[in-house]
Amino acid sequence: MNSDAPHPTLMGVDVVWVGTLLAVVAALAVVLAIYAALTVRDPMAKRVKALNERREQLKAGIIVGPARRRQSLVRKNQTTDSLQSMLSKLKVLQDSQISDIQRKLAFAGIRKKEYAVAVIFGRMVLPIVLGLIAATLVYWTDAFPDWSSIKRFGLFAGGVIGGYKAPELYIDNIAKKRTDAIRKGLPDALDLMVICAEAGLTVDASFSRVAKELGRAFPELGDEFTLTAIELSFLTERRQAFENLSYRINLEAVRGVVTTMIQTERYGTPLASALRVLSAEFRNERMMRAEEKAARLPAIMTVPLILFILPVLFIVILGPAGCSIADAFAAQK
Repeated sequence: MNSDAPHPTLMGVDVVWVGTLLAVVAALAVVLAIYAALTVRDPMAKRVKALNERREQLKAGIIVGPARRRQSLVRKNQTTDSLQSMLSKLKVLQDSQISDIQRKLAFAGIRKKEYAVAVIFGRMVLPIVLGLIAATLVYWTDAFPDWSSIKRFGLFAGGVIGGYKAPELYIDNIAKKRTDAIRKGLPDALDLMVICAEAGLTVDASFSRVAKELGRAFPELGDEFTLTAIELSFLTERRQAFENLSYRINLEAVRGVVTTMIQTERYGTPLASALRVLSAEFRNERMMRAEEKAARLPAIMTVPLILFILPVLFIVILGPAGCSIADAFAAQK
């Protein structure tokens, strides 16, 4: 076989090159799967560490003076401060942009607000890096000689846009998964809160108890409740602890719970009855969401049924009959 022969192409793309790339990706995926299976990590260690750091921060806010606290923060965030000063000089850093990214980081469970500057820096650098790589492959090295100018520009534009959107998409994906996990466990958490309130526990103790009971089944919700219990113990304004819980979770149901908690703290209304009503409402909402997904299932399954299941079914049913007919005609000849 002649090795210098041109490789087959499909829509202008080298099939051998794409197959090689897919084989490399498959091999890397297998290696990562083996590594993930062999290295079992404790998911609670990282969360406990983050909660202990928050506890120490709140304790330092009470014990340590403002000047010493500011010096410790400056020592911790030297890299972040240098990035922030550089971005400020380039006129690409805005307070509204930082607050928006910090809110998204909170939704994703990332506590350190200084990472917002790193996200903005990544959104500025990644389009340049990926755009240069795409331009090098397409225009300078001529890696795709069969491609038209539209395809080459599409690859370059895709690299630039993907580099700009990649950090935000990554954070939004983590935040969405985390929000869904919290939504599933919220009705059960409110039921336990009702039991704790009727047993005579305080709000702080109720949050701690619910976090302890649901920490394994719903670790994200247990993490948030534990952090709220810590803030209730250290913050001077208890309202701020509840508002922080609403700030960290992108759920309308949690905002309703926070509003109920604040009204209970202010007016002394019975907490158990209000939480019982909220729990029943959230449980009905969860049931309606499940029924909606079940109602969409027939329409979603139509395309896989036509493309994959029915052809195989026809082959299994009509295949033996077709073979028998073919054998009968061959015998007559």
